[in-house]
Amino acid sequence: MKLSFTVNGTEHTLDLDSRVTLLDALRDHLGLSGSKKGCDHGQCGACTVIAGGRRINACLSLAVMHDGDEITTVEGLAGPELSALQQAFIKHDGFQCGYCTPGQICSAVAMLREVSDGWPSHVSDSLTGPVRLSREELAERMSGNLCRCSCYPGINAAILETAEAE
Repeated sequence: MKLSFTVNGTEHTLDLDSRVTLLDALRDHLGLSGSKKGCDHGQCGACTVIAGGRRINACLSLAVMHDGDEITTVEGLAGPELSALQQAFIKHDGFQCGYCTPGQICSAVAMLREVSDGWPSHVSDSLTGPVRLSREELAERMSGNLCRCSCYPGINAAILETAEAE
């Protein structure tokens, strides 16, 4: 099947088997290896991307379902410099092996958008105002993203710092 979608601001047209997942289309056909294939069952969140403004597990979604969509991977979140959230992950040691980090960051960006009033429609991790989250609410909202190294204190600190910074 022929499909077109915009990934990280660049339009792509692909001719794919209808059974190809969005994750495989991104990694194998577009060379975007930031999104990771972890469990391939939608349980770990390592493959999280932002599609149509929502965070999704790319391993569970067929590429053909996203014809015409705008998709953002971790590669599309930083400009010439790291985003504020990416810098906070480094500052707070929000990763150890780094395998889950792209999914954690994509999920956090979309989650902050979910809870922020007036969040701009374009993909960015700059908030229009502070977002207040309790640690319990943050844990619940990020529960679809697992870290096998148990770096949750650093991940949570990075997200909370970014949310409260602006």
